[in-house]
Amino acid sequence: MGRAGGALGGLTRWTCGVLAVYAMLTAAAGAAAWHKYQVLQAPSLPAQPDGGEALPLLDADMWFGNLRGWWNVATLVTVLVFSVWMSRMRDLAELVWPEGQRRSRAWLFFGWVVPVANVFVPKMFVNDLWAASRPATRRERGHPLLTFWWLSVLAAAVAGADALAALKSADTAGQTSEALRQVMAGDLLYVCAAALSAVVVRQLSGRLKQAVRAEDAHRHHMA
Repeated sequence: MGRAGGALGGLTRWTCGVLAVYAMLTAAAGAAAWHKYQVLQAPSLPAQPDGGEALPLLDADMWFGNLRGWWNVATLVTVLVFSVWMSRMRDLAELVWPEGQRRSRAWLFFGWVVPVANVFVPKMFVNDLWAASRPATRRERGHPLLTFWWLSVLAAAVAGADALAALKSADTAGQTSEALRQVMAGDLLYVCAAALSAVVVRQLSGRLKQAVRAEDAHRHHMA
């Protein structure tokens, strides 16, 4: 378990690091949305022959668009890394409670993208992992931490999708400003979801690691 434990600790730190970078990039994208919002709310500059009055908005659009593009990439990378971490946790859970893992390993990745399934399958996986980390006599799926975590993920996903849809359909400065307020609220939810995800990663990694050690000790004692 020594080498495996070291690898597990490295993966846990890596996953938390990716979540931290994702949260910071989300905050930066939110700041770009705030800057664009402020430019839209500022009084219009006097018209100039060279069109210079549009430069602040063009600059704000550039930063917002670039950061949102990087944020989209970071979202995909973060989900992939989190799925790899869950796969490693599944390896440990199968050493302790293989019959309690209800979904096939393929759903670790497809569960995030298949409609309807993405609302409950990732949470099911984490519930099973959490139950495997508990003593055999007190195995229960679910925990308030997991519930708050998953609700934050779902709320961020819904709010973020609605905000971007509103932004794409905005035709006036007022509509764009309202959509940007929704974008900033969604980004705040994404940051909260990332923070709770890091807590879940650290908690579950430590609990499953202890559960595997306890199972190994029990087997050696029975032998």
